[in-house]
Amino acid sequence: MLLGTGCLGPLWQRHIPKYPLYVKGNPQLRVFLPLFWMKMIRPKHKIPEDHVCFEVHPQMTVFDIENYLKKIYDVNVLAVRTRLVKGKEMEVFGPAGIRDDNKRIAFVQLEEKFEIPDMFTEHPSADQKSMEQYDTMQKDHKKAFKKTWPFSDVSPWFR
Repeated sequence: MLLGTGCLGPLWQRHIPKYPLYVKGNPQLRVFLPLFWMKMIRPKHKIPEDHVCFEVHPQMTVFDIENYLKKIYDVNVLAVRTRLVKGKEMEVFGPAGIRDDNKRIAFVQLEEKFEIPDMFTEHPSADQKSMEQYDTMQKDHKKAFKKTWPFSDVSPWFR
C-alpha cells in the first residue's frame, strides 16, 4: 500500500473523518456528497409494506440514516432501528479462524408504502424482438439464396 494516499481501499473500509468545527468568520463548510453509503436489501422475513431494510456504513448512526434518506432522496422517515450483525466465521487450519467484517443493518419505517422493484426478471425488450426479427430475415434470405444460387450448374449435393 502506498504511504500518504489516504484514499486507497473500498469505501466501506474507510474511516469517516470528523466534520471540522465552524469558526466564526470562516465560510460555511459544506458537504456535497457524504462518504457514507446505503444498500437496499431484501429482508429474510416478511415485513410490513412501509418498512425497508438497508445495509449501511458501519459508522452511520440512526440520525445519519434519517438525514441521508431525507436530504438526498427526499424520503420521509418515521422510525429507524439498527442492528450490528456478526460476520460469518470460517475455520481455516486448526483453532485459528477468519471472520468476515461485521455488518450494520438498518430497518427504516417510511411514511408511504414501498415495494422493492423486481429488476432481474426476464422481460423481452425491444432489442431482443428486433434481434429475433433479424435472425428470421437472415434465415429467409439464406433459403432464397440457395434457390437462386449463381452456380446452378453445380449439383445440389455440393450446395
